[in-house]
Amino acid sequence: MVGMSRFVLRHKLLVVVFWLAVLAVGAFASAKLGSRLSQEVTIPGAAGYKADQHILELYGNGGAGYPEVAVVTLPAGDTAASAAGRQALKRAFGAVAAADGLRVADYADTGNRAFLTSNPRVSYGLVFIPYAGEATPSMAGQITAAMRSALPAGSHVQVTGMNELKSGGQAKQSLGVLAETLTAGAAALAVLIFVFGSVLAIVPLLMAVVAIPACFLAVYGLTELTSVFFIVQYLVALVGLGVSIDYSLLLVTRWREELAAGHSSEEAVHRAMATAGRSIAFSGITVAVGLLVLIVVPVPLVRSIGIGGMLIPAASVAVTLTLLPVLLGAVGQRIDWPRRRRSASASRAWTGWARFIVRHRWSAIVVSLAILGALGAAALNINVGEPSARALATTSPAARTLQTLERADVPAGVLDPIEVLVPSTANSAQLAARLAALPGVYAAEAPAGSAWHRGGTALISVRPADEPSTSAGAATIATVRKAVAAVPGAQVGGPGPLLLDENHTFYDKFPLLIAILAVITILLLARAFGSLVLPVKAVLLNLVSVGATYGVIVLVWQEGHGSHAIWGLSATGAITNWVPLVAFAFLYGLSMDYEVFILTRVREERDRTGSTTSGVVEGIGRTGRLVTSAATILFLALAALTTGPETDVKVMATALGAGILLDATVVRALLLPALVAAIGRWSWWLPSKLSAMLRVPAPLPRETISLASTRERQEMQ
Repeated sequence: MVGMSRFVLRHKLLVVVFWLAVLAVGAFASAKLGSRLSQEVTIPGAAGYKADQHILELYGNGGAGYPEVAVVTLPAGDTAASAAGRQALKRAFGAVAAADGLRVADYADTGNRAFLTSNPRVSYGLVFIPYAGEATPSMAGQITAAMRSALPAGSHVQVTGMNELKSGGQAKQSLGVLAETLTAGAAALAVLIFVFGSVLAIVPLLMAVVAIPACFLAVYGLTELTSVFFIVQYLVALVGLGVSIDYSLLLVTRWREELAAGHSSEEAVHRAMATAGRSIAFSGITVAVGLLVLIVVPVPLVRSIGIGGMLIPAASVAVTLTLLPVLLGAVGQRIDWPRRRRSASASRAWTGWARFIVRHRWSAIVVSLAILGALGAAALNINVGEPSARALATTSPAARTLQTLERADVPAGVLDPIEVLVPSTANSAQLAARLAALPGVYAAEAPAGSAWHRGGTALISVRPADEPSTSAGAATIATVRKAVAAVPGAQVGGPGPLLLDENHTFYDKFPLLIAILAVITILLLARAFGSLVLPVKAVLLNLVSVGATYGVIVLVWQEGHGSHAIWGLSATGAITNWVPLVAFAFLYGLSMDYEVFILTRVREERDRTGSTTSGVVEGIGRTGRLVTSAATILFLALAALTTGPETDVKVMATALGAGILLDATVVRALLLPALVAAIGRWSWWLPSKLSAMLRVPAPLPRETISLASTRERQEMQ
């Protein structure tokens, strides 16, 4: 690190020009990036995905796409089941079916009385529309216009469906990625001013201003090689803001300490790079590895988040370790004004806190584990899938229409139909009748129109009573699949079966992901800390921390204890299936940042004093304010992300924000120092063979450790 700092300080102009060029090109790339991002989930090889693709190829609609659900209320005195009512419905739905690319199933066309409701005036039909992933446009306006002119005066037409509910749930406008980033940046600046008490507070923010466009530029290049999921742009902007500020904050804080110790500005840079710079490099590698291991999940969406997310710490580390030393060496002392905070000594408040925790370490362990255990217990109830229809919107027209259906005894599961593709040689009407009799199936039909027969195949629409994210809904899909398996060449598609295939694919390799990540992390941190015990502890604490975070999103979103009060959204009933996986990767890496920041300083002080206890007290005293400030900045950035219109993004931001706060407070400020103090000198145990393999310097001599152990016992008394 000292070699790098000497190089960049010798070539200041070159470094500044390079990053200015990256900033300019990155700003251009960020403006163009949105149109190049994907919103489609593909699961190559999954049975449901194959069926949906086959349906889309043959019919041009349906498959993985949700149908629009048109609800007709006839005038007072008319009934949908009457001859006149059925004729009116036939004209209205026929007008919709006449449009190119649409496929319709309704009472008038099929005679299936399941399209009628307990309200004799109300009937509904399914309109299958062309599918374009999450970007599928609403067709409610066209459907409503086509049907109104064909219905008798006094009739009402309303459209609902999962597409409409999702867009209705987005009634609150997003600030936009740029505005969200600026809002988070302003909040971050306020925290930095508090930390530094001088104009120097602007420097970490300037590093973020360079790192974020640099990362956008890298993601732009990545889109030339593979599809990148849309969520990456939010993560780059807001997680990138927090991470780059965190790294800069660590280096600037250490540089100020070295200045306070009497070193020149450039010498302070070299010393800060040798200590804090090394921690930043290890932290960046750990975060990057935590995200990169997502490539073991065979889903392009998840892999793109892993690769794109890896670029965030990479860009942040690169800017922090090259451009920041140049600024500190050139103008750092001049802008460190007015200097209202001293950096020569540890924080009194945090030092006092560390002494308190060390003195009551067993109580601290019990309290922190109780908090994390309670949240972890809540996480056991997590239900991955998709938010329930009721949770997607509460006041939109689509939500009110869904309520109309439910009051008329139509279950929400009909919004998520299963599509069965069978060879035309099969008796589709007979199969539909058998499927309709299965438990959990509300209705099934095999319409006879040409829109339901293409390329030697026929389609059957099966409407389950329950949504696929519920246990009853999943059981219904499994039952339908088992029944259809008896028909040679038949396939089961639709959004529900695809969702269950996604869940299986996402989490089938989750244990492997954790195992790979744990091994890599332990080896990296063993090299950094000269210990095997601390890396193992770090991995375990991270897993406990992530588990507690899952408990938070279960309580807040899945069960609704806060989602309505804060965001005006009711309980989702399920957590979008990719959120826990991606949150794990980000939180695991980001939490390790704080682990490295703290334990690097603890190790430094322990080596200086020969006492683990003194190392913990001084280490927390030196890093406590730094870690909490860094966590606060990242939390504020993620809070800005919750203003986005997508429920999925809100849940993801909640997971990351809650995880960061839990980790910085309960885990790193309470449990970590208590555990290290409780383990004592054994914290630094490293087998000799592993030490030689990792080229870790020899441990302290036995007599020094013995002296340290004696000193620790004395300090505990």
